[in-house]
Amino acid sequence: MTNSNKPKTTGYKLTDADFKQINRRSLFGFQLGWNYERMQASGYLYTILPQLRKMYGDGTPELKKMMKLHTQFFNTSNFFNTIVTGIDLALEEEGAKSAETVNGLKAGLMGPFAAIGDAIFGALIPAIFGAIAADMAVKGNPLGVLIWVLACVAIMVFRWSQLKFAYKEGSTLVTTMQHRLTALTDAATQLGVFMVGALVATMINVKLAWTPMIGDVKIDFQNNLDMLLPRLLPAVIVLAVYWLLGKKNMTSTKAIFIVLFVSIALSALGVISK
Repeated sequence: MTNSNKPKTTGYKLTDADFKQINRRSLFGFQLGWNYERMQASGYLYTILPQLRKMYGDGTPELKKMMKLHTQFFNTSNFFNTIVTGIDLALEEEGAKSAETVNGLKAGLMGPFAAIGDAIFGALIPAIFGAIAADMAVKGNPLGVLIWVLACVAIMVFRWSQLKFAYKEGSTLVTTMQHRLTALTDAATQLGVFMVGALVATMINVKLAWTPMIGDVKIDFQNNLDMLLPRLLPAVIVLAVYWLLGKKNMTSTKAIFIVLFVSIALSALGVISK
C-alpha cells in the first residue's frame, strides 16, 4: 500500500551549480521576506525553489504541495540555516516517506540551531573580534578594520561550505550532532558571558572625578573604590543599563540616549571623567 502523502520526485540529483545558487540566495535573500507571522518561511522557499522545481517538475501537484509546506512557520539562525536546507534537500531528493517527515525535520532542527547560532555568531564572535578590532582602531591601528573584515569573510565561508556538507551527510547528521548541540550551546553562552565581563572592565572608561575636601583632607572616591574593587563603576553602569532595559516600554535606543544625557550632565558638573 502506497502512502498518498509521499511526494513524488523526478530523480533529479543536485549539482555544484545548484549548491552555488542556493548559497547565493541564502546569503543575499534569505531574510528579504521576513515577517511576524511566518518569519523566515518565504525566504526559505525562495532559497530552494529552483531546486524544488527540478526535483518535482514545474507546475506539478507535488511541487505545489511542497511549496505550500515550505511556507509554514520557520525561524532559525541565519548562520546555520543552510545545514537545515542541506538535510532537507537530501531527504526530498531520496524521496522522503511523507511531506510531514520533511516538515517535522525542519521544526525539530530550527530550534537547536537557532540557539547555538545566536550564542556563537550573535554574541560570542562579535564580542571577541569586535572588541579586539575596536580597541585597535581606537588606538589608531588600521589592523583593527582588517581583523573585523577577515572575521566576517570567515563567517561567510563557513556559511557557504556547510550546505554541501549537510547535504552529503543527510539525515545521519541529525543523530550524530544532536547530543553535542546542547553542550556546545551552553559552552558558547558561558564564554560569551565571560567575554562581556571582560569588555565591561576594559572598554568602559568612566572614573569618579569628584574629590571633595573634608577639612584639610581631600577625599579621592575613585581611589577608594579601586581599593575596594577595581572597575566597580563600569560594572555599576552596566547593571543600571541592564535594569533599565528590563523596564516596561524601555528600548535600547531610549537607554542609549539616557546614558548620553546623564554622562554629559555628570561630566559638566565634574562628577565623572574619562
